Amino acid sequence: MQKKQKSTFQKITMVLVWIMIVATLGSLVASALQALGMFG
Repeated sequence: MQKKQKSTFQKITMVLVWIMIVATLGSLVASALQALGMFG
């Protein structure tokens, strides 16, 4: 696999995608904990 230089747009897109994935997982975990009564 040869490394291709990523454009700035691609880098920003990847970062945004990761942020969205982490935010989604975080909210899923938070709502699961809330359902279990961890946060009252």
